[in-house]
Amino acid sequence: MSEALRGAVLGHPIGHSKSPQLHSAAYAALGIDYNYAAFDVEVPALAAFLAEVRSSGKWYGLSVTMPLKNAAVDLVDELTPVARALGAVNTVIVTTHDGATHMRGDNTDVAGIVKALLHAGVRERPRAAILGGGGTAVSAVAALGALKAPVVDLFVRNRAKAGDTLEVARALGVPAELVPFDGAAHALAGYDVVISTLPPHGADAVAEEFSTQAATVSGACLLDVAYDPWPSALATSWQAKGGTVVPGIEMLLYQGVEQVKLFAGAGGYQDRVTGRVGDILNVMCDALGLARRPPYEWHA
Repeated sequence: MSEALRGAVLGHPIGHSKSPQLHSAAYAALGIDYNYAAFDVEVPALAAFLAEVRSSGKWYGLSVTMPLKNAAVDLVDELTPVARALGAVNTVIVTTHDGATHMRGDNTDVAGIVKALLHAGVRERPRAAILGGGGTAVSAVAALGALKAPVVDLFVRNRAKAGDTLEVARALGVPAELVPFDGAAHALAGYDVVISTLPPHGADAVAEEFSTQAATVSGACLLDVAYDPWPSALATSWQAKGGTVVPGIEMLLYQGVEQVKLFAGAGGYQDRVTGRVGDILNVMCDALGLARRPPYEWHA
């Protein structure tokens, strides 16, 4: 019996990741003999880890999470158009032929965000804001652009560090403005959609200040990418003021479906995925304890 091909999610910290449950459930349902694990990898160690994957020749793919998304861009052999445009990779498709390993960087976060927002009932042309300006923020910008947001306000602590995100927005044709982070709590009630791309507890101070504001957010949607611990302080405050909350686990779910499709193809199992996106989505929902739902036919 041949050894099962390997896959993994990489990031730091990584102990909270639900990706192993998601992917393992999907491959079991599809009858694909894949192993999928989690590895705690920081930016300085990423190049060495990818070199080991390359030399092994026994991998099908990698999920890449914070803080590695930008660093991975320069370490793969090829970038898909979306990954190149965003300057961020959350998916590495690994294929090996005649002893040579090839790594293609992709980004399924955009599809994950759009589908999570659509499932929550968000419509096109929302008044939109993003908390944070890093690797996930560029995907949020692209997603809001796909939803035809007239303008996207980026609440950032460091304007210089967020400059690349603003450049990506301009390259994608998405009108975006950098806004001082200190004013976020007072401004949030003015948006239809807010996406927090901050790490766990990164928005706690905003949440505390926001909870003291008189304004309500009835009919408005918050997507908080951080899903552990859950609910986040910001999600709790938002819901208390009448808003709709989309946990980051929903984004993880939808982008994970896209990854499974790509990884199955890397191992030559594309035929097992064809026509079964709904099945993949269902078993992933089951693995996360989420309600099943129909798949969205939307592509970034």
